[in-house]
Amino acid sequence: MTEPFSHKEDRVFVIEDWMQAHPKLQAGFTSRKGGVSAPPYASFNHGLHVNDKEEDVIANRGLLASSTAIPLNNWVIGEQVHGTEVAVVKRTDGGKGAWEQGTSVKGCDGLITNISGLLLAAFFADCVPLYFHAPAAGWVGIAHAGWKGTVNGMASSMVAALINEGASREDIQVTIGPSISKKHYEVDQRVIDNIEEQYIKLVTEPLNDGKFLLDLRELNRLVLVGAGIKKQNIRITEHCTYEQEDVFFSHRRDNGKTGRMLGFIGFTDGKGDV
Repeated sequence: MTEPFSHKEDRVFVIEDWMQAHPKLQAGFTSRKGGVSAPPYASFNHGLHVNDKEEDVIANRGLLASSTAIPLNNWVIGEQVHGTEVAVVKRTDGGKGAWEQGTSVKGCDGLITNISGLLLAAFFADCVPLYFHAPAAGWVGIAHAGWKGTVNGMASSMVAALINEGASREDIQVTIGPSISKKHYEVDQRVIDNIEEQYIKLVTEPLNDGKFLLDLRELNRLVLVGAGIKKQNIRITEHCTYEQEDVFFSHRRDNGKTGRMLGFIGFTDGKGDV
């Protein structure tokens, strides 16, 4: 399968074929390069919640806003509580979470919209980014799926939300973005106990010490297929946040003292300014 993410510039990877097919679409994932933050957040950190200097984070976001041609006032960021709630983003939501963490859309890990001019965004440093595009219906979405969100069906919640808004199940395309890979993601029995029985052998590898390796990306793919998404409409990146230290932040590799990448999707449109 072809790698869905292309390196547009040092700072950003993009889902190039989606963007080529839909010229107003912006969909991508930031690297750790090309920003202004100091170690351990060097240098393109987008998280306001990791004790980086606020002015540096806003400067980094401003650099990305210029690259996407969607201003910060039109960004929308969810609170990210490791749940499965999905928020339908309206034009009046523009700016939520963009300048201050406390203004984020409450209680959600998934965002969907059909409004041009808004950029949906979420933070990552090993968790799985899920990108959704229903081109015929004009809807896009992004979700944050750590192990809790993954095993509880964040992916299927996004599918259900899009269908509820009029998207066709057959039309929905999904890209699974840069995250920690199976060989670096060790978990205990407590995590395994939360996985649906039908998936356990397909996504885990037992180790000798009672621990397991877990393939979060493949588990999300299986959940999507279970939700009725065509296999050919799901693509998975090969980029590993843990392994590619020079390119990505990793919460696990860096023992929690690190920055955050930003996953984003939205349509540019001057009329979207708020």
